[in-house]
Amino acid sequence: MGKQEILDYTQNRELSWLRFNQRVLEEARDETVPLMERMKFVAIFTSNLDEFFMIRVGSLYDMAAVDNKKLDTKSGMTPKQQLEAIYQAVAPLYKERDKTYAEIKKQLKPYGVCGMDFKELEQQEKKYVKKYFKEQILPVLSPQIVDPNHPFPHLLNKEIYVVANLKQGSNMMLGIVPVPQYIPEVLYLPGHDIRYIRMEKVIMEYLGLVFDKYEVSDKNYICVTRNADISPDDEAYADNEDFRFIMKETLHKRRRMAVVRLETASPLGKEMEKYFCDRFKITPECIFRTKMPMKLGFIFAIADKIPDSMKRALIDEPFVPQPSASLADGSVMEQVKKKDVLLSYPYESMDPFLQLIREAASDPDVMTIKITIYRLAKKARLVEYLCAAAENGKEVTALIELRARFDEQNNIDWSERMEEAGCRVLYGFEDYKVHSKLCLITYRNKNEIRYITQVGTGNYNEKTAKMYTDYSLITSNQEIGEDAAVFFKNMSIGNLDGIYNHLIVSPTSLKQKVLALMDEEIRKGSHGRIVMKMNSLTDMDFIRKVSEASQAGVKIDLIVRGICCILPGIQGRTENLSVTSIVGRYLEHPRVFVFGTGDEAKVYIGSADMMTRNTEKRVEVACPIFDPKIRKKLMHDLNVMLADNVKARKMLSDGTYRKKVQGDRPVNAQETFMKEALNARRPAAVVHKKEKESLLGKIFGIFRRK
Repeated sequence: MGKQEILDYTQNRELSWLRFNQRVLEEARDETVPLMERMKFVAIFTSNLDEFFMIRVGSLYDMAAVDNKKLDTKSGMTPKQQLEAIYQAVAPLYKERDKTYAEIKKQLKPYGVCGMDFKELEQQEKKYVKKYFKEQILPVLSPQIVDPNHPFPHLLNKEIYVVANLKQGSNMMLGIVPVPQYIPEVLYLPGHDIRYIRMEKVIMEYLGLVFDKYEVSDKNYICVTRNADISPDDEAYADNEDFRFIMKETLHKRRRMAVVRLETASPLGKEMEKYFCDRFKITPECIFRTKMPMKLGFIFAIADKIPDSMKRALIDEPFVPQPSASLADGSVMEQVKKKDVLLSYPYESMDPFLQLIREAASDPDVMTIKITIYRLAKKARLVEYLCAAAENGKEVTALIELRARFDEQNNIDWSERMEEAGCRVLYGFEDYKVHSKLCLITYRNKNEIRYITQVGTGNYNEKTAKMYTDYSLITSNQEIGEDAAVFFKNMSIGNLDGIYNHLIVSPTSLKQKVLALMDEEIRKGSHGRIVMKMNSLTDMDFIRKVSEASQAGVKIDLIVRGICCILPGIQGRTENLSVTSIVGRYLEHPRVFVFGTGDEAKVYIGSADMMTRNTEKRVEVACPIFDPKIRKKLMHDLNVMLADNVKARKMLSDGTYRKKVQGDRPVNAQETFMKEALNARRPAAVVHKKEKESLLGKIFGIFRRK
């Protein structure tokens, strides 16, 4: 086997991701952002980092154990070298995060939002906390000692444990108290202000009451992060027909995987450090001291407690997703039969799509509703409407991906509910996750079979549709509908090699089609133009093609929110490439691909990032945009994003990001889109023929009953 080629215009994906997360932390440091929103960014940074350790660091540990000679294609590093580079890069991020948190916390005090240490409490408050501890917390604690007769317990992933050295006579041992999951994360103190103390601090303060027969010293609290990068066992999958059962077992297993990180509140003594390193089979580099909370879920609850009088100063002005600018009041179904509609979340509401499903559920002409589901909210009107459709005698097929990471339980619960209602539920493929966002309504018009198809860039999740930016196309184009019908037929019979006229589908045609469209622009040389927006970019075939296009003189703009393994501005390689990342109030999530300029441009939206996992190991769908107005709208949006000089950052040739020069005219893309949605003029309400008929039918029905 020949020597592996490592390109000089690529970077390691893990280090690229850490730079993206640093961008999230930058938002927490931005003084133009309201204080509680800054605190939320600290929480998002922390949650991102947790997931990164559980999944990415976890998978590198597995790789290092199996084959440490395998080189990363972008950086030439072994798994062990990547782990070393990660731990080295993360250490300063911890310091930056702790400092940021402390600054925000200090600035919140004048507003009466105070996270307290025990020593800061007034005498009366200490009495209140002690009483609460004795009555509400102490009875539910499960303390443990570790000595020759009591083995070290299993510490759950991302749960907090209060630990201390215990002494009884000449005997020394370790005491461990799990902070129960079913008690509040913080204790709010009496009074008008939002004064609170975290529960692990309360338990630590009164550890002497928990271990009352011992001398307590070296009190601390810790939290382990475990490898959660597991996939269901293939053999188990093959031997067990109920994939739902396999997934439940997989979730249980995730709680017991190897430790990849240990967080501590106070520095560990040498002896304690060695003890934990031996116990968890980690090195000192895997131990991170943090001066701030290890879990920050309570931040969002505190934001909800802030009185209205202070909200303007501390929280973003609320924005309510607006009605679609393309739709009038009245039947959505009748309107989309006449024209294509593009919904833009969260600037526009998801309601028209939900209304479409609700209308289809009771429409006598509708025969089938088919949908692919990746992530659902805990409360999902969509599922209720699909269940209603099944109960109304429609054939409802839902292809549910049970391996939607960290949303598995949700999807299991919903799949059970849908089966009970009479929906046909299919699960993803053994080796391929179904990540596409596709819905197909089949109805009869006189003697013809007609289709309404929805293709999206985001999940059918009513909660995230208010927090993530995404596009949702609803079209009655018959040819796209026919493609979607073939897609669902192929999915139901396990055929991943389907052929489609317009839809491009991975793992078969998506990558090939994108590369072919890029070749068309390469042939135009300096007249070629490529603009693509996605979340992540790691696919080597795509990276090489971008470099080829750049060398041919094609101007390429990539808007990549997170991981981006290609470096711009490398002489002779990527000089015509620009990479922009936008991190703002909402999480950027759409995938939009534009090849060419003006009326000749070919525009696609879809569910796939340019990552090998998406292009080769997942079922993804992208759809061409035929409607000139919608194409114009998408190109307008991309141009606004490229003009953003407030929340956008340009990537430099070393992979770091730089703020753009604002000049006289600041452009914040997300704020622009909010204003456009608020100012949009909607078409006048229309009563459709079908609605008129049904109204007349009701009137005649009354007379007939009489």
